[in-house]
Amino acid sequence: MAATAIAVVRLRGLLAVIMLSGIYSLISAALLTTLDAVDVAMTEAAVGAGITTVLLLGTLTLTGADEARPSRPHRRLLPLAVVMVTGAFLVYGTLDMPDFGAADAPIHRHVAPRYIHETATEVGVPNIVTAVLAGYRGYDTMGETTVVFTAALGVLLLLGVERPRRRRKRGDEGKDS
Repeated sequence: MAATAIAVVRLRGLLAVIMLSGIYSLISAALLTTLDAVDVAMTEAAVGAGITTVLLLGTLTLTGADEARPSRPHRRLLPLAVVMVTGAFLVYGTLDMPDFGAADAPIHRHVAPRYIHETATEVGVPNIVTAVLAGYRGYDTMGETTVVFTAALGVLLLLGVERPRRRRKRGDEGKDS
């Protein structure tokens, strides 16, 4: 995975970057499968290697195949500063989270006992993990689909895809449409 990530960062050909990104997602899905997170692995394979690769290839057909060289190398500092500030805010936001695996974490006091005691009657599936993934997380899947659709729509709007103009017939030059 590390070698694939380094190759993605170092390459200039956008087609190769897209293909390596898809490979990275497939490797991630395989790793998640070995960690017994099959639901997450399937999502990674479908979204990461599937739809994302298709969207990026579609974008590539509307743009160029090579990355443009920056005209001013010092302009790379602004995106780096934005990423660093955003990262600092994200780290700051995690400082008040409970320790990993802490027994007094809110999820262990409210959510987990409810799933353990009420899943069989609410969902009707005896396996709690299956019930949580199929029953309670159905809205998550719908939300993920909405996010992918919104991202695709945003990419198309940013690229400014135009409809082809209709040709005017002879004799229509003087008419206003």
